[in-house]
Amino acid sequence: MTAYASLSSHFGRIAAMGNAIGILQWDNDAMMPKGAAGSRAESMALLRVLQHEMAVDPRIGDWLGEAETSDSLSEWERANLREIRRAWTVQTALPADLVEASSKATSACEMAWRQARADSDFVGLLPLLTEVLKLQREAGVAKGEKLGLSAYDALLNDYEPGGRSAKIDALFDDLAGFLPGFAEEALAAQARRPELPPLEGPFPVEAQRRLGLKIMTALGYDFDRGRLDISTHPFCGGADNDVRITTRYDEADFSKALMGVIHETGHALYEQGRPAAHMSQPVGHARGMSIHESQSLLMEMQACRSREFLAFAAPLMREAFGASGPAWEADALWRRYTRVERGFTRVDADEVTYPAHVILRYRLEKALIADAMPLAELPAAWNAGMQELLGITPPNDRLGCLQDIHWPSGGWGYFPTYTLGAMTAAQLFDAACRAEPDTLPGIARGDFAPLVGWLRSNIHAQGSRFETDELLTRATGRPLDASVFKAHLARRYLGAE
Repeated sequence: MTAYASLSSHFGRIAAMGNAIGILQWDNDAMMPKGAAGSRAESMALLRVLQHEMAVDPRIGDWLGEAETSDSLSEWERANLREIRRAWTVQTALPADLVEASSKATSACEMAWRQARADSDFVGLLPLLTEVLKLQREAGVAKGEKLGLSAYDALLNDYEPGGRSAKIDALFDDLAGFLPGFAEEALAAQARRPELPPLEGPFPVEAQRRLGLKIMTALGYDFDRGRLDISTHPFCGGADNDVRITTRYDEADFSKALMGVIHETGHALYEQGRPAAHMSQPVGHARGMSIHESQSLLMEMQACRSREFLAFAAPLMREAFGASGPAWEADALWRRYTRVERGFTRVDADEVTYPAHVILRYRLEKALIADAMPLAELPAAWNAGMQELLGITPPNDRLGCLQDIHWPSGGWGYFPTYTLGAMTAAQLFDAACRAEPDTLPGIARGDFAPLVGWLRSNIHAQGSRFETDELLTRATGRPLDASVFKAHLARRYLGAE
């Protein structure tokens, strides 16, 4: 067996272990009874330690050294070697006891977060979250020493390979300067329009679920390789060829669940469209979280808040809830789905105010990882940041610093990819519409094939073949350009899209 074949076989086994962990994590978040939390945490910790041991196998270094000198490898195989070396370098920075301790700490904190969020009890969660932060900081330092990065950039690198906070700082500072004034303009333009007629509920959960399933089908979700369930925080998870999504329902407002379904379906389409020939290899993985978030936000914000989508979806909505009247016409629904409002909750935010939610979290997690702010001060710092960026102050921690699962579950360094993803989504959707003229007319018919086909070819099927900047440049003709995102916002919220 050649060195490359040995690597391929070994990382195929690591992927199989990851699939098992993925299904257990999905069950943990969606269906597991509370009483199983302790034993599940032990099982997950063991599996993650075993996976880590496989990932730091000393033979990998020898195989890499030999394989990288071969002149008979394909372009995909060479890209796979690059991704294997990236993963191996990061994994060898972490001792097994830190991996085990971190897994147990995040399992315990994530389960406790569910109740703490419901009770708005930050003080009760603080000891568990303190332990998670301490271990994340240790992991960031360890990885940073190996990679020559700060602790925060080392954590960011796990979600956004090659991403650096210096570049993000510049992008986010620019947005933080642009968005408040733009939001004021958008709110003023909105106020000049006639008042929206109310959508009167309740909207039964089962009717919402059926509507969500119809939209998922239209978008191209493969139900032979996935399913839709309920969780406290919507997510996309599971395993290769078993891509599961969740949402949460509110009988007073069906739009929250529907847009959650569309968002997670965007993630799932990416996972279901990864290159089958390389599915179990690092080169077949998604190309970082800014690209992943671009796929969910492209569907949720770009495609499914367009006039074309609402023309298609309005009859389905009326049918689902047995509704009629002016509030259910496509134009009224479009105005509702593109309504700008200063709100407390990130997952329910419109695309004008959403980046402010992300910038706040990014700045706070950077300060916490750098130990520049005590964790106990998080609620006060959160509220001050919300006031600065959005002009509102959360009435409690449930609507403030406890609303997201990311920090309790160990997702430090993840948040900036949401807004990077929003900018990327605008750029990709613009390119798709120019390359495939039937994209918007197709959406108006409920035919997403032109859009999804373009994404399959240019993003999904490319896996991690290219670095992020190159992938985006190949797809759109340029690297990430915030002006495309700003132009999109201006057309939709100040013009007449």
